[in-house]
Amino acid sequence: MPKETNEFERRVTDVTHNGLQCLDLSTIQINLGLICNQTCEHCHVDASPNRKEQMSWQTMQAILAVTENLPSAFIDLTGGAPEMHPHLEQFLRALKKQGHRIQLRTNLTILLDTQYKHFMSLYKELGIELVASLPCYLEEEVRLQRGTGVFEKSIEALQHLNNIGYGTTVQLPLTLVFNPLEPVLPPEQQTLEKDYRKYLAEQYNIQFTRLITLTNMPLGRFLNVLKGKKKEYMDLLKGSFNPETLHSLMCRHQINIGWDGTLYDCDFNLAAKLPVTPEVPQKITQFDHAVLSKRKITTAEHCFGCTAGHGSSCGGALV
Repeated sequence: MPKETNEFERRVTDVTHNGLQCLDLSTIQINLGLICNQTCEHCHVDASPNRKEQMSWQTMQAILAVTENLPSAFIDLTGGAPEMHPHLEQFLRALKKQGHRIQLRTNLTILLDTQYKHFMSLYKELGIELVASLPCYLEEEVRLQRGTGVFEKSIEALQHLNNIGYGTTVQLPLTLVFNPLEPVLPPEQQTLEKDYRKYLAEQYNIQFTRLITLTNMPLGRFLNVLKGKKKEYMDLLKGSFNPETLHSLMCRHQINIGWDGTLYDCDFNLAAKLPVTPEVPQKITQFDHAVLSKRKITTAEHCFGCTAGHGSSCGGALV
C-alpha cells in the first residue's frame, strides 16, 4: 500500500480491499458559488455575504452542454445561497427543458428578501424540489448556529412554502435539514423527524416531506466551533466508523461541479480543495461520463464524518 495513503483510505481498504470507487453518476451536484446572505457557524464552505466566488454563465453553458447529452439525471444545486446567482432562473429553465429532476438547497431566509421572493413561485412553476436548512425546531438552537432572527424568518418562509403546496403535496417535496449545534453525531433520523413533525405542526402549523440529518464536517467555519476540540471530534468520528455506510456514500453515485468548473467527488472535498483524482478529467469542459463514473474517489480525514454512526451525506443518514 502506498505510503501516502491516509487513515480513512486504509480503513476503507480493510473492508473493500480496493479503496473507494465510483459506482455510477446518478447525481450531478453543482455549487453555484459561495455568496450567501447568512454566515452560519457550521458552514463547511465558509459562505457569507463577503464571498465573491460565483459561477460564470460560460461555466453554466459548459454544464448544460454536458447535461444535454446525459440521460435524465438528478441535479442538486447548492452554494452559498443559489438564489443570489444572477443567472439562476435561466439555468433552472434550461435544465428543466432538458428533462432533468432538479433539487435546490435553500437557507429559507433568502426567500423573504424582496429581491429574491419571486423564486418561491418560480420553484413551484418548474417543480423544483427544495431542501431547506432548519438545524433545530427550537428558536434558541437555531439562533446560536445561524444568527439572530433567522429562526423567525425560516418559519415564515416555511409557512409561505406550505401555502403554495411545498411539503403538503407529493409534487412539491420539501426536505428539512438538521445539523447538530455541538461537536456530536446527529441523533437517529426517523426519531428526530417525528419530533420535528410534531413540534412544527403544533406550534406553527408547518408540514414537510421528510427530515435529513447531516454530520458536521471538520471543515470551513465549523473548525471555529471545534476550537481546541478538533482531535476529540475526529476521535469520535473515527471511533464511530460504520462499514455499512460505504456502499451508499454520495461520492460513489455523483460528481460535484465547483463554481469555477473544477470537478470534485463531493461538496466537502470542494471545501477542502481536493479535486477528483488526477487520472480523470479535472474540469467540466473535459467531462467524460464513462471515465468519471468509474473513477477512484479522493479521500481525506474529513471523510470519517460521512461514515460515522448512521452515516451522513447530502441526502441524510445512510443506514
